[in-house]
Amino acid sequence: MADRVGIEVSVAIGEAAKQANVDVIAAYPITPQTHIVEHLAELVANGELDAAYIPVESEHSAMSACLGSAAAGARTFTATAGQGLELMHEVLYVASSMRLPVVMAVANRALSSPLSVWGDHSDVMAVRDTGWIQIFTENGQEVIDHVFCAFRIAEDNKVLLPVMFHLDGFHLSHVIEPITFPAQSKVDKFLPPNKYPLPLHPDKPVTMGDFAPPIIYPEAKWAQEVNLRASKEVILKCWQEFAQIFGRKYQPVESYHAEKAKVLLLTMGSFSETAMTAIDKMRGDGRDVGLVRLRLWRPFPFEEFRQAVAGTETLIVLDRALSFGGPGGPVCSEVKAALYGEARKPKVVSFVAGIGGRDISVDDFEAIVNKGITISEKGSPNEFEIFGVRE
Repeated sequence: MADRVGIEVSVAIGEAAKQANVDVIAAYPITPQTHIVEHLAELVANGELDAAYIPVESEHSAMSACLGSAAAGARTFTATAGQGLELMHEVLYVASSMRLPVVMAVANRALSSPLSVWGDHSDVMAVRDTGWIQIFTENGQEVIDHVFCAFRIAEDNKVLLPVMFHLDGFHLSHVIEPITFPAQSKVDKFLPPNKYPLPLHPDKPVTMGDFAPPIIYPEAKWAQEVNLRASKEVILKCWQEFAQIFGRKYQPVESYHAEKAKVLLLTMGSFSETAMTAIDKMRGDGRDVGLVRLRLWRPFPFEEFRQAVAGTETLIVLDRALSFGGPGGPVCSEVKAALYGEARKPKVVSFVAGIGGRDISVDDFEAIVNKGITISEKGSPNEFEIFGVRE
């Protein structure tokens, strides 16, 4: 494969998984992630990838199969989206609780009903508390890079937690982009073979996932929480080493023209790149605005986030999911919680937009910022604003 090629992002994920030398793929097709596992099935069938491909009857079964393969020490990959992620929901807790380093690509999709195959962040927000490390990507290159990073993080003996990386359905999954694939020698240098320390084996039988009475359950959950928070150190180290080898740098929170800006917009995912264009336009008009993007969703990067927004007067948070009956968007809720107790903190304004796959244009982002500033100055009777809804 050439160093830089035009390729559909979903197909590129399959190629990156091949470069990562995955051992097992267990998956079920669902729009908009089907092309990922479809291409992996072709690679296995053609003999280009020496891996076991398990065609299961549902997403619940896919994740259940991943539990077994990861517990046996196999490098394990899957992918899903939307309703498929929700069908996996109960099994996601098992993967994280049992410290199984499964890696999953999630092509984010709106949840029914009404039925939608288009992208928003409803699915990821529904599984935010399942104990997985979660990372957002903005373009095809970042997606491919995080196939390698996800395995490197998940399989580190200091972590041993599952990782899901998020890419926006259709807006990213089905787009053809120029992507640089690293040399296999560099991938092998960055991603060593998986050496799971406690693999299941007939010669050393163990019991996993035992019944836990109340006398030990809180301690088990607290140990899991401590481990998830501690994984951030390994994530940061992974990104640092990735930058040294491949030249592309990632941070838990990334800023764009944010230093000393009085107004900041916060986004996640591929729409962030459209937001950058809007920020450029507004700054060209003499507006003092900037952008903050959350890349690391779990564990939440409290310290880096607080530093990124320190000194700003207004923080406008864009959610692409609704917290029904609550204060607006789930990201904004977490942002407010992260800032609670800070001596100096910005006024936080919550917007929900782009749900069900609706686009947010450059002009829309500018309108969101303008309305957010007005709300910050004059207040609003609403807990949050939903942008672009026709009356």
